[in-house]
Amino acid sequence: MIFFKVTKLLIISFLLIAINANADNHDKKKKLVDQVKAINENIEEDEDEVPLNDPFAGNEGSSSTASNLPVDEEDQGAMSLYNFKLVGLISGKDHSYITLVNSAGEIQTLTIGQDLGKIKLIDLRLTEAIFKKDDEKYLIINFNNQIKETDDY
Repeated sequence: MIFFKVTKLLIISFLLIAINANADNHDKKKKLVDQVKAINENIEEDEDEVPLNDPFAGNEGSSSTASNLPVDEEDQGAMSLYNFKLVGLISGKDHSYITLVNSAGEIQTLTIGQDLGKIKLIDLRLTEAIFKKDDEKYLIINFNNQIKETDDY
């Protein structure tokens, strides 16, 4: 009989301790939640709004350099190679294609012999596309958006 009384007393004491410990943790949890809410409110007040576009990228947001700017007025048209970036190149036995994207995200796919404004795609290499201008000069664009004008290729 004493064994059952002692066991019952131990169980009751453990339950009381557990209830007291749980109640104590509840207050700590509530304080911790309140502190986290306060910190979040302070962060939201202190946070500056970040613009969605890069203000240093310029109007088009491309990574073109000063050497990549068009020289002639005719090169500044909407279908100028300087307004596009080379994003894809497929070369096969019978057909070869390149894909260009302008700053508005519009895709232009060309095959050899097709015109892009006043220039014509005449050849491609592993990492670049070669266009021929009306004045018998060549424009070469690569995947780094670097455009070179040469007399021959």
